[in-house]
Amino acid sequence: MKTEDITVGLNTEYPLKGKLTLPDDLNSPVPAVVLVHGSGASNMDEKVMKLTPFRDLAEGLAERGIASIRYDKRTYVHARKMLKVTATVRFETIEDAILAADMLRNDPRIDPQRIYIVGHSMGAMLAPRIDAEGGSFAGIIMMAGTNFRLEDIVIRQLKQGASGGNFIMKKLIGLESRIYEKKFTGLYEMSDEEARKKSFAPGMSLYYFKEMGQKTAVDYLRENDKPVLIMQGGRDFQVLPEEDYADLKKQLETRENVTFKLYPSLNHAFVEAIYDDILKASRDYSVERHIPEEVINDIAQFINERN
Repeated sequence: MKTEDITVGLNTEYPLKGKLTLPDDLNSPVPAVVLVHGSGASNMDEKVMKLTPFRDLAEGLAERGIASIRYDKRTYVHARKMLKVTATVRFETIEDAILAADMLRNDPRIDPQRIYIVGHSMGAMLAPRIDAEGGSFAGIIMMAGTNFRLEDIVIRQLKQGASGGNFIMKKLIGLESRIYEKKFTGLYEMSDEEARKKSFAPGMSLYYFKEMGQKTAVDYLRENDKPVLIMQGGRDFQVLPEEDYADLKKQLETRENVTFKLYPSLNHAFVEAIYDDILKASRDYSVERHIPEEVINDIAQFINERN
């Protein structure tokens, strides 16, 4: 395994440090993946406390003959600069994923016909759109994705939080969820200008949600016949197997190009779960674990059987 330092978006306004991880055997061009983060600011390893899922994937896939690009997310590196613009997922995530894919295509060690996208969480929600808007991947791998819109996930997670904890915490979180529900009311009837003027949080307007929610992951997936692998942890308390994963299966059950895989004991980061409560997320993620070989084998098999 060989790792090289790279810069995604070199000579642009938003350069991002990253790593290209390559397998040892480069006698012929190898397949590769672009790893796309979930929501929020995240480094190239998608590090959350003691977990580093993207580093696990990069190293594991390289051992199985597959290269990868991972890079710091734009919001992780350029947060202050981004406060001056109207944020969208195109600006925050999609542009950089496409630049990373182009870097792979221009590397003679990579097979340009076998470049895949691996999106995690919100990256999985966006993976079909990234493909459609210029990624032009050979296939799509969605880890802990959903077809629900982002605003629905935000409200649901707040309500999950309100269901636990002490009385005061329940009241505070319940109030917050009602405030956000009111903000989102009539979102898709608003003009773009109106949505841009309504704040959701510092540096984020309601237009962020409106622009992203115009088409869902399934809307994009129904428009192509590329191979798709949808993966889900059975003990994920952020993207729920009984809701999000079940809905994706229902929506796409007749699509012969789509493969589903559920890992009963894994959490949102695709490591062995310790807790089943969103209020204990920090405790769950503070114990070092790594993505099991079964997950990496399934991704590698999905890619390699399409050589």
